[in-house]
Amino acid sequence: MGDAIDLTGDGGVLKEVVRRAKPDAISPSDDLPVVDVHYEGILAEDEKVFDTTREDNLVFSFELGTGSVIRSWDIALKTMKVGEVAKITCKPEYAYGRAGSPPDIPPDATLIFEVELVACRPRKGASVGSVSEERARLEDLKKQREIAAAAKEDDKKKREEAKAAAAARIQAKLDAKKGQGKGKGKGKAK
Repeated sequence: MGDAIDLTGDGGVLKEVVRRAKPDAISPSDDLPVVDVHYEGILAEDEKVFDTTREDNLVFSFELGTGSVIRSWDIALKTMKVGEVAKITCKPEYAYGRAGSPPDIPPDATLIFEVELVACRPRKGASVGSVSEERARLEDLKKQREIAAAAKEDDKKKREEAKAAAAARIQAKLDAKKGQGKGKGKGKAK
């Protein structure tokens, strides 16, 4: 769709727009640092796919700027808008470097990603690495809320029991006073 844009000035991260986003689409920002993407990663050397989210149709979620992904992704995703698809070419120093990421990515590999920015959203506590982690986090949150609700209910029940006990003590004292008053001054001399 367009020429490659050199995002780093040294040819380390090149971005070519495959599909433009709508003009009013949002971009990642300090307020919206968590991104959801679909992607396919290819080794430039032999065009072998080494990773993809397309097979299972799940999104990959991460927070920009935390070091949870390769540098080229942090750089490139900040320039994208929701709905945009881009081809990102990453030199080794902006990807996995000399070490690679065995067994799929050899040392000093140039990588090509086709990335679609699906969504960007606010941070929710810690960064979320995957959909399954997000589901687990939501389940934990649900359990915590249930525990808090149960504790609140127990506290309410204890307060009601304490009120009932206090009311019973007061009533017993009132009854005792009434009982003491019945015997006094009732007998009359004839």
